[in-house]
Amino acid sequence: MYKVKIFNNINSTALERLDSAKYIVSAESENPDTIIVRSANLLDMEFNPELLCIARAGIGVNNIPIDRCADNGIIVFNTPGANADAVKELVLCGMLLSSRDILGGIDWVKSVAEKGDDIAALVEKEKVKFVGPEIFGKTLGVIGLGAIGAKIANAATALGMRVYGYDPYLSVEAAWKLSTDIIQASDLDTIYRNSDYITIHVPYLESTHHYINKDGIAKMKPGVRVINLARAELVCDDDMLSALSSGHVSHYVTDFPNGKTAGASGVIAIPHIGASTPESEDNCVSMACAEIIEYVENGNILNSVNMAHAFLPRTDDSRICVIHDNVPEMIAKITSTVSSFGINIENMLNASTKGRRPSYTMLDVIALPDGMAEAIEKIDGVTRVRTLP
Repeated sequence: MYKVKIFNNINSTALERLDSAKYIVSAESENPDTIIVRSANLLDMEFNPELLCIARAGIGVNNIPIDRCADNGIIVFNTPGANADAVKELVLCGMLLSSRDILGGIDWVKSVAEKGDDIAALVEKEKVKFVGPEIFGKTLGVIGLGAIGAKIANAATALGMRVYGYDPYLSVEAAWKLSTDIIQASDLDTIYRNSDYITIHVPYLESTHHYINKDGIAKMKPGVRVINLARAELVCDDDMLSALSSGHVSHYVTDFPNGKTAGASGVIAIPHIGASTPESEDNCVSMACAEIIEYVENGNILNSVNMAHAFLPRTDDSRICVIHDNVPEMIAKITSTVSSFGINIENMLNASTKGRRPSYTMLDVIALPDGMAEAIEKIDGVTRVRTLP
């Protein structure tokens, strides 16, 4: 039996994907084999030696020490695309809220609620205060065309908008999902120069800190509306507030309110609900469970943020899974160790990424002699060895 520890209040029926004959799922699990987490902070958590993997039911992993996990042979997964529809819908809502003063109009109606039968006449007199432009025919710039950005770009196109997309790391798989009507922007300046609305959907990294700042804002069209439902730190708040104050930016929609932005004029601050739908939560947990099952039972790695993608279909053979340093001769040492036990390797896959991240090797063999896994684990540079019958 595998023990799965749940952090946060995850009550999704998607947890039923974990077969109760194989998995014990509990928030109280001690020495778990795997963890499912949303936003709980695991950065300073001490992990037990048995822990195989952590699945983040969501996209951001800044609450998980991914490098420390990699160093200890713990795979960290996230769930890209599982909340894409929820975020897409809120971005479309954000564009409408930033265009037409819907929120101001609703608040005004509440303020005259005691007027009774006079409300209808007041509405006809005052509604001109809440006029705003349509999004139809306007230009949207989408920065980042991953699972979420692609859906937004396609939806905006369907709504009659002209859409520019910028993503220097666009994968072939992602490109296939894009409407042919979307215009490829070769640089950010093209987005800034042409867009009436800009929405950003890139991961938060050291290189993307304050990705949108005063230099970029200065290149944007006057009156532009900017939407950030990705990560707070992607936009420099001080630069954005200055642009709002000058009128260069008409509105800023953010899902990450703070002491600077929450009450600022021109800011539409949403309380971090981009993925807060029951469908999104179920999708995220369902994907997290699928990743756990594939790794724990088959050794395959899908959607890892600290290890390379690795998928090798199972056969009737047994499987050896090895996490190791990405150094010369490592594969030769592993395979020669297997051969020294008189075992033939029927199938094999090695996956690695550039940099300091470990590599991962799977070997399918006809048998698992006693002592073979221990012998592989003794190889200098090997972090972890698992065998799957």
